[in-house]
Amino acid sequence: MVEKKNKYETIFILDAALEEEKIAELVSKFKTMIEKAGTVESVDEWGKRRLAYPINDKVEGYYVLINFEADTSFPKELERVYKITEGVLRDIVVRRDQ
Repeated sequence: MVEKKNKYETIFILDAALEEEKIAELVSKFKTMIEKAGTVESVDEWGKRRLAYPINDKVEGYYVLINFEADTSFPKELERVYKITEGVLRDIVVRRDQ
């Protein structure tokens, strides 16, 4: 049976205190993971921004938005990896309308 592919977008916030190389490494890691499971449409790095409220005593975060297409089972795996990756403050994956 062929898995249905949907369009998704994910935003994740990294700890702004991380070194630039570490931030680039994490962005690359998630982009590569998505590419293996589907197709990356765009990667938009918003950079360092002030958080609306402190998260783990942090007031700044590094925001990244990725639009992609993948099987319906992939977002759960992506969220699981976000949760176990040190340096990720917040994340969300949502399905976009066709």
